[in-house]
Amino acid sequence: MRSALAIALLVAAAPLAAIDAQSAADSAAIRATAHDYIDGWWTGDAKRMEGALHPELVKRIRNTDPAGTREWIDQQGMSRLVMGTGRGGGRETPVAAQKSDVRILDIFQNAASVKVDAGTWVDYLHIVRWGGRWAILNVLWETKR
Repeated sequence: MRSALAIALLVAAAPLAAIDAQSAADSAAIRATAHDYIDGWWTGDAKRMEGALHPELVKRIRNTDPAGTREWIDQQGMSRLVMGTGRGGGRETPVAAQKSDVRILDIFQNAASVKVDAGTWVDYLHIVRWGGRWAILNVLWETKR
C-alpha cells in the first residue's frame, strides 16, 4: 500500500517538475548571451553587446571613497554600456588578462542567474527570457582586490 501511494505521488508530481525543467537549448542560449556580453566587451563589438541586453538593463557596482568612510552605488544603463563597448573599453585590457569564464548558477522558468569571471572583476547577471530570447536585465559587479 505504501509503495503504491509513493508511486502515485511521484507520478502526480512529475508534470510539475517537467514545467520547471529547462532544456539544453535554454542552457546554451543563456551561456551564449553571457558570452555575447563579456566577449562583446573584450572585442569592442557594440552590436554583439547590445544583442545580449534587455532595454531596461541596469548594471551596478558598490563603490567607496579611498578612506572607506563613504559608500555609494554607481550604475549604468544599456545605452552607456553599449557606447562604452563601441569605444573599445574592453580592448584596453591586455588579451592575457581577459577572461570569459561563464557559470550558470540557476535557471527557473524564465529567469537565470549567471556568474562571469572576467579576470579582474566578477559580474553576477540576471537573465530573463524576453521576446523569445534570453537577455541580461541586471548586473551586479565587483572588482577583485
